[in-house]
Order: sequence, then C-alpha cells, then structure tokens
Amino acid sequence: MYLPRAFAETDLGALDRLAEQYDFATLITVRDELPTVSHLPLLYRRDGDQVELRGHWARPNPQARHAGPALAILQGPQAYISPGWYPDKETAARVPTWNYAIAHLHGQLETFEDEAGLARVVDDLSVRHETRIGSDWRFEVEREELRRQLRGIVGFRFRVERMELKFKLSQNHPLANRENVAAQLQAQDRDDSRAVAALMRERMRHTVADD
Repeated sequence: MYLPRAFAETDLGALDRLAEQYDFATLITVRDELPTVSHLPLLYRRDGDQVELRGHWARPNPQARHAGPALAILQGPQAYISPGWYPDKETAARVPTWNYAIAHLHGQLETFEDEAGLARVVDDLSVRHETRIGSDWRFEVEREELRRQLRGIVGFRFRVERMELKFKLSQNHPLANRENVAAQLQAQDRDDSRAVAALMRERMRHTVADD
C-alpha cells in the first residue's frame, strides 16, 4: 500500500476501534499467481502487539483450500473532500481528494475443520452481531439439525505478522483547512462523512496536545 509518512497510523488502539466498527473484511490469497478474494465478517483479537483474526468460508469457496500467506483489508469510513472547503483555496493550488481510514493486515492463514472449533467461531460471530441488533439468537451446538450445518463450512485463523494502517485525514494541510473540512463533513447527511470528521477531530486534538 502506498503510505506517505503523514498518513501512517502507528497507534494500535486506532486499529482496535477500526476493527470494532468495520469488521466486514476483504481477505486475499494467491495461488498459481492468481488472486482469490473473499468478503466476510471477521472476529478480531489483540494481545499486546499480537493480532489474530478468525472466521469461516462456505466449503465450496476455493479459498477454503488455501493456507499460508494472506492479506486482510479492513475498510473504514471514507469521504470525498472538495477543494472548495479549504479556506486557503484562493492562494494555494487545491484539488479534490478523498479522506479515509484503512488497515492492511499481512500474515499467515491456517484452516480448521473440527466441529468444536467451527461451532465456537459461528457462535462467537452470532453473539457479536445479534447483540448489535438487540437480538439473542444463539448457535445451539447440541441441536443436531444445527450441528449438521457445520459440515458446510471451513474455519480459519489468521495470525497477523505485519500491519499497515493508513488514516488519510488531511494531515498534510494547515490546521484551518482541516478544521473546515471536518465541519463540512460533519454537516453532511452521511454516516461515513461524519465518521471521517470524528477521526479528523480526534487527530487534531492530539496535534494540539502535542504542541
């Protein structure tokens, strides 16, 4: 990933928050020089600087037969930035751009097919997402008709070895430009725009504190 220094994020707490809110990921593997891509929800866990992801595929998915090196992409909020929002647009050459937050996680993929491991990942995913919608459905592994469904999936663990976090939030602009861009995004009727505004303001607070 092209990662200018101004946009490189090193705080793993920022990755935690990104994974909490944007856990529907893109998983990429390569076999015979051809990429295979899946889009799926992931379970995220970090212990210090060690990150592990878990999930599962449908068994017919060709990626379910892959292991080894892989790339997981967590795509956070994104928003178009108009050059008309910059207070210095009359004196500086400004052009349209895009602000966004994204994580590229490189590591090793391991598959598993044991019933207990598959039941655990399905239940953990269900609890996480049922809680989000205010529901209480659970995967009842003791029910034979549900347990049979596990035969149709393959689980995986993904041990992250290298992380690239890019939070492109107008850090290369004067503070006045950043403040006005955040205000313009906050005023939009779009969740992603307001989320980008919140990320921008968080980093501006850190900048002021550091100064």
